Amino acid sequence: MSKRGASGGRKPAMRSAKGGARSTAAGPANKGKSAGKGSGKSAPRGKKAEKVVFDAPAPLAEEPRTLRLGAVAGATPGRWIDTWNERMPLVTLELVPVAFDAQRSALTDGVVDLALVRAPFDKDGMHAIPLYEELPVVIASAESHLLAAEELSPADLEGETLLATREDVLGDLDLPTVPSRIPPLASVADAVETVASGVGILVAPMSLARLHHRKDVEYRILRDAPVSQVLLAWPADATTPDIEAFVGVVRGRRANSSRGLGGQS
Repeated sequence: MSKRGASGGRKPAMRSAKGGARSTAAGPANKGKSAGKGSGKSAPRGKKAEKVVFDAPAPLAEEPRTLRLGAVAGATPGRWIDTWNERMPLVTLELVPVAFDAQRSALTDGVVDLALVRAPFDKDGMHAIPLYEELPVVIASAESHLLAAEELSPADLEGETLLATREDVLGDLDLPTVPSRIPPLASVADAVETVASGVGILVAPMSLARLHHRKDVEYRILRDAPVSQVLLAWPADATTPDIEAFVGVVRGRRANSSRGLGGQS
């Protein structure tokens, strides 16, 4: 038999004074106990980080301000207002009505910061993002035979007297109508009032027909005719973070999106 005996070469366990067995190797528990002896009370964790946070300068408060949004008659910015108010609570969105013939000057003269405008629109020196298109409609007296149809085509208007306005938002329609002897009226509202009296018809974007709706006039969609395009425009040299934020709302971006303003005209 080997001199190592039955223990197989391992050192025999030592007996403590109380008779219990203890290992000759210091275990993790022993290390922890011995490490704590004579080391004094340690400083609480996080004290240094807490001091850094306390001493850091307070962030500057964001100043309340206003973003002026122009809108031509019939434009519909309401779909974006709730999102804007939720996302930008410190920036008041002020809606400013803008006449069609003054939509560009309202931007260049600083009356508004950006605007919903109608084509045709001079884009020189401007950013202009197409938003949506409106169908043209025929506005006629409630007694007109044209209202018998659900929709109309240019051929249906042959021989009808077509009124004109200075708010010519659709341009040349090239319809088989008869020009009116009445000079171009000042506004669509004036033309609708004339139509209500039974004199002539008017072709305009659907939103303007709804805006100036009366009990004595009705409208029908005009197929195969020019549409009215609505754009969001602002001076190219006057882009601000608030304008970028509004573009993001219009394009349906999330609040934390960092995409730029690509795709502008």
